[in-house]
Order: sequence, then structure tokens, then C-alpha cells
Amino acid sequence: MTTNKPGPAKRAAVIGAGFAGVEAAKLLARNGVGVTLYEMKPARFSPAHRNANFCEVVCSNSFKAERLNSAAGLLKAEMARLGSLTVPCAYRTRVPAGGALAVDRDEFSALVTDAIRSDGNVTVINEEVARLPEGYDVIIIAAGPLVSDRLAATISDLTGSFLAFYDAAAPIVDADSVDMSRAFAASRYERGGEDDYINCPMDRDEYEAFIDALTAAERALVHDFDKTEIYEGCMPIEVLASRGRDAARYGPLKPVGLTDPRTGRRPWANLQLRRENAAGTMYNLVGFQTNLKFSEQKRVFGMIPALKNAEYERYGVMHRNSFLNSPALLDAGCVLRSDRRVLFAGQITGTEGYMESAASGIVAGLNALALLRGEESVWLPETTMIGALQRRVSCSDAKRYQPMGAAFGLLEPLETKIRDKSERYMKLAERALAALDGFVSERLSDVDLTSELTGGEPDE
Repeated sequence: MTTNKPGPAKRAAVIGAGFAGVEAAKLLARNGVGVTLYEMKPARFSPAHRNANFCEVVCSNSFKAERLNSAAGLLKAEMARLGSLTVPCAYRTRVPAGGALAVDRDEFSALVTDAIRSDGNVTVINEEVARLPEGYDVIIIAAGPLVSDRLAATISDLTGSFLAFYDAAAPIVDADSVDMSRAFAASRYERGGEDDYINCPMDRDEYEAFIDALTAAERALVHDFDKTEIYEGCMPIEVLASRGRDAARYGPLKPVGLTDPRTGRRPWANLQLRRENAAGTMYNLVGFQTNLKFSEQKRVFGMIPALKNAEYERYGVMHRNSFLNSPALLDAGCVLRSDRRVLFAGQITGTEGYMESAASGIVAGLNALALLRGEESVWLPETTMIGALQRRVSCSDAKRYQPMGAAFGLLEPLETKIRDKSERYMKLAERALAALDGFVSERLSDVDLTSELTGGEPDE
């Protein structure tokens, strides 16, 4: 429990109520800091947002793997130990997704929003921030990669740096419109429940015709001034398909781990649909981020037999994301080197992924608290996934910096080489959690890391 909380005169501003912003705000508020959380929705929405609640899930509704010997699973386990708000909210609103943690988007956002709005130490102001607010001891900018133009200009003036790339979201279809006579329910390698995914198989001729149509389909216009890099982690399916006829079969259309009950064999290619909500009325096309025109999405994706008559709840979209050249600007505590009153968190720093962004918010919250207390910066151990991600933000090659999510390749290798990958990853995870527990005990013993929400936490 906290023994050295800042007095009520200490005030923090957090700009942006996405994954990073709510984590930072909640950590500070839990430790006695008065927080003003600025969020421009619903007064103004970015091109990709439409839900007035906080922590809107825009692209995939999956927060990736749960198992501890996965990079994503380790990340969530570390976050849970640091009092995360979003991790327990995700487990409370989960939908079946095999070995992944996927959420009902609306329920998840509503639960996070309620947790923030009900906190007496947090004041929410719904307005667009054009300039950094005055009168605060620390300011955390967690505006996200779709930062408004006016705030982006202010950040650019402050840092002299902004990079950009394109991100894309996958379509969502009505579950009742999927032709189940041409589909089957199963999880890959029988992981998870048998109805976690709907599989849409294709034979070789169907796949070849689909790829031909996909690569020739008309794409939505992209302004010349917006022509920047496409982030590999959200590669539009039509761009992937243009790289080779089998590229999609080794990507989102891979058939491995599945058997089509109609034929008793593995499909030539297979699209998986993952449940979008707890009721199972909507499913998203896994890995089908796209920039095709809406009419083309309906025509081309309808060439997949199970989706011939699919009705779309949302078509796929592509949008421009902006991020900082963080290695040149920030330290591993998310603090701006040129103005230590200002911190950045989330995807705007170049962390890729919802949970990665949330973890960045926790780091920013810890370091904002340390600044308010006049203490040294909080840099988590390099052997932890969060610590490794933050050091990449601050210590990468600034000339080649690109967004990246959790990956075991970021961690220092084990002293003893282990050939089996699953065993090696588990040893790395165990080392990370042990290091984090020791760090929390020694360095964060006077920080309240108790999550107000419990139940459904990941297995450790």
C-alpha cells in the first residue's frame, strides 16, 4: 500500500482516454494524484472511431495469446502484477477465441469507462486539446496514433519530430449471414472451444479465383501527402496477396491445424471468423485488414463460398497513424528528455498493439508518480517484456525506428541454451516474472498497484 502519496496540490493531466491514457490516469488516481483526463470524444471523432466510450477497440478485438509462454501472454501477466485496469476488464468481457484473449468491444469499453468515471480522483473533460493545458505538475500525452491535427501540430512544435504509417481494420459480418453449409466451427489444432471460430474453407480453384479478383480489385483513394509506409503487422490483405500467389495461404488464409468435415482433409486455404461479441451475432474476418472500396469488399470477399451472401456490420477501413521518433526524444520511462514535465504513452510512442499501449500507459503513470514525488525514474528490468519494450522505444536506431509489439526476441537470451522453443519461452517468462516481482518489492513497495477489478485474470 502507498505510504508516500503526493498531497492534493499535485495535479496531472492525461490527454487521451485510450488504452495508455486510462492506465496512466488510474494508476495516478489510485495513488492520490488528482487527474484531469482530456478526451475529445464524443465532441469529435477520429476517422477510425465511432464509440463515445473510452478504450475503443478499432482494429482486431483480440488481445492475442493467453498462454504464459507467448510474448503476448507474458505481457498481460506482467501488467496484471502492476495493477492494470485493462487486463481484468478484458477478462471480464471476453468472448471465445481459442487460445487468444478476445473481447466484446462494446462491453469492454463500457466497463473501462465506468471504472474511470466512477473514480473520485479523476475529472473527465470532453474536448479537443489543441495546446498543452497549463497549471499541471505533469502532463501525459496519450493521444494515440490518430491524434487530431491541431494537437499534432503542438506535439510537432514540442518535439520537432513526427513519423507516420498506414494501419487497417478488418470487416465484421453478421453471423446469421454466413453460409454454414460451406463453413465449419473449429479452433486451430483443437485449441479452445469448438465454436470459437467459424472456418471458411476454399479449394484450390476457389482460392486461385479469389486471389486474382483480390489483386485486381479497386482500392480506396489515398491522398498523395498521406502516402507513407504500411505497417507490416496490419498489412492489407490485398497488398499481401500482391506479393505472391501463396502469400495469403501462409498468412491469414493458412489452413494448418484444421480439417474440413465435408472432405475429411485439410482445406487448400481457410479464412477464420472470430466472434466479435458475447452474443455471437457478429464475427470479424481474421487478418483481413483492407483498403478496398466497400463495394469491392462485398464482391471479392463474397467469392469465399461461406461469405457469398454475407451482410457486413462494418467494412474494413484504412487510416493514417502517426508516431514519434521516440528513440531520439524519450527515455525508457516515457519522459521527454527536453521537458521532463511531459511524458508520452501508447501507440504515439511506437508501441504496436492494444496491450502494449496499455503497458506503456502503466510505465508513464509510474514515472509521472516518481516525478511528482521527486524520485528517480522507474525503468522496469530489461528481462521483463514491458521493460524490453520501453528500452526499444528509447534506445533503438532512430533512423530505422518502426512500431513493434511484444516479442521474445526483445529479451536477452537465457544463459543456458534451450532448443525446444516452448520450453525456452516458458523459462524466459518465468525469469521475467521473477525479476518483476523482485523489482516491485524493492522499488515500488510504496506504490499502490492493487487493481480495483478482480476475477478472470490470466493463468500464471
